[in-house]
Amino acid sequence: MIKGDVVGLRAVEKEDLKLFRDWRNIVDFRRNFREVRELSLTDQEKWFESLQSTKHINFMFTIVELKTNKPIGAAGLLYINWINRSGDFSFYIGENESYIDGEGYAKEAAELLINYGFSNLNLNKIWMELFEFDINKLDFFKNEFNFVTDGKLRENCYEGGKYYDSYIISLLKKEHENFYIQ
Repeated sequence: MIKGDVVGLRAVEKEDLKLFRDWRNIVDFRRNFREVRELSLTDQEKWFESLQSTKHINFMFTIVELKTNKPIGAAGLLYINWINRSGDFSFYIGENESYIDGEGYAKEAAELLINYGFSNLNLNKIWMELFEFDINKLDFFKNEFNFVTDGKLRENCYEGGKYYDSYIISLLKKEHENFYIQ
């Protein structure tokens, strides 16, 4: 387990799948994910099985509150490109439908995963695709961790009868190191 002061990141277990399904199916969450359809437990089980066979490129964790060991969210570095040393950042706090804040859990959990990506996996770049209406996550990662907008994919998301842009944001290892030195 990767431990912080209040939260930790541990390997995903089968017991987590029902919670993950329920969190991923929250309408306000689901609209922010690239997978927009309602997920079944079977979908989650297939996803879990695929994680086991792609451990070399997908590092997925359950975020737990250390005091109670209760699962409160999910985080991962996915689709690792070992040549470019980059990974897609996946993250949410499901507990109390918080999504990104949740009593300060999000900041520590994100920091743990970013540090793991740069220090343990030796990644050079951590990136994510966020839809323009996902303001909470865009602001959170730009303001708290200094993520930078790499580009915009025009009308890349269809939601509620309208097309929206998506943004690719990222953090380089050297930017992360410089951000914490200041």
